[in-house]
Amino acid sequence: MAILWALMAALLLSFVLLPVLRRRRGMIEQVHPSHPDAADPADYGFVREEDLDLRMPGPDQDLLDVLDVVQRTQDYRAAAQLLAGTEIAGEVRWQRVQAFAGAAALELQQRPGGVSETPGGQWLRVWRAEQPKDAGGAAVHAEFLVQQAWRTSTPGTDDFRIIMEEARDACGQAALLSPGDPVPYVIELSVARGLNYSQPEFEKLWLKILDRAPAHMGAHLAALHYWCEKWHGSRELAYSFAEAAAARAPRGSLLAAMPLFAVFEHLPEVNLVASFYQSEVVTKAVHGALHAVHSARQDDPMLAHVRHLLVFFLVRSERWSEAMDELIHVDGHVGALPWTLSANPAAEFALYRALAVAGYEANGGSPATLRS
Repeated sequence: MAILWALMAALLLSFVLLPVLRRRRGMIEQVHPSHPDAADPADYGFVREEDLDLRMPGPDQDLLDVLDVVQRTQDYRAAAQLLAGTEIAGEVRWQRVQAFAGAAALELQQRPGGVSETPGGQWLRVWRAEQPKDAGGAAVHAEFLVQQAWRTSTPGTDDFRIIMEEARDACGQAALLSPGDPVPYVIELSVARGLNYSQPEFEKLWLKILDRAPAHMGAHLAALHYWCEKWHGSRELAYSFAEAAAARAPRGSLLAAMPLFAVFEHLPEVNLVASFYQSEVVTKAVHGALHAVHSARQDDPMLAHVRHLLVFFLVRSERWSEAMDELIHVDGHVGALPWTLSANPAAEFALYRALAVAGYEANGGSPATLRS
């Protein structure tokens, strides 16, 4: 998953040009979503671009309420209580740890502190000082350090390594405080990527996660980065890892969507050719992800992550109706791949949404047919 909350720091907006989409029965040139002739996503009840939530892929009202309290009062206790009541091996705990760490990191970025100013994120430092044996606080601190390393330093530099080594120590401390908790080891997956663990070292770490939470989707997504061509693996190793995860996925597990994430991680830098997204490898991965979505529990906290990525691929492959089906489930939140890779995630999401609406209507669709 991309870093949560840090997206709110993005201030630069970019002007987005819509690509020319070629259809079998001619060419349709799309216009900017705000153009008077553009299909109106509001007709479908979609959230206005400026109101899209950048912080997470889907709703978690308990988390939002607690974050509001923590940031308003600078008192960590509500966060500690929420994590203490969150299932240890579940996906929600991992997402909440990321969110708290991201909030503290963003605060520090906005208020680095000075002679007469308290630095942002002070509540996390107080949390660790007052409750050093709290497993939740230890995990948030470890994730905070990881995010700081990626945010403020360049991989391979001394500064980056120093912060990452501190994060590795923090992961070890968090693991000791909660032996059955996979989260400290999931955090260490990012450390492993940053510190260039050897493959045997990485696999040893991975086995610790499988022992605790073998179907943890967030862990699999974090591990996939290590095996990618741009880090310490290759396209073949990444595909193999993703396909193995999908093959052993229990019934109803979203791990069946892993090959789609592997395809996304190895997309060419520029490819607007529809035929590429209709190729066998992409089509097979999309079908696997669609099957996973339809088979999963509707309250699965990772479901939104898969739906967001499906929107991207379904629009690119001109499968308008299916894209609209996914949009109605995720609209309102954009804190997920692929939107978080953009300088303006809300605008990127709104662009794809407008394309889906335009393509849907060009093929006879309407708000009435979508609801039927």
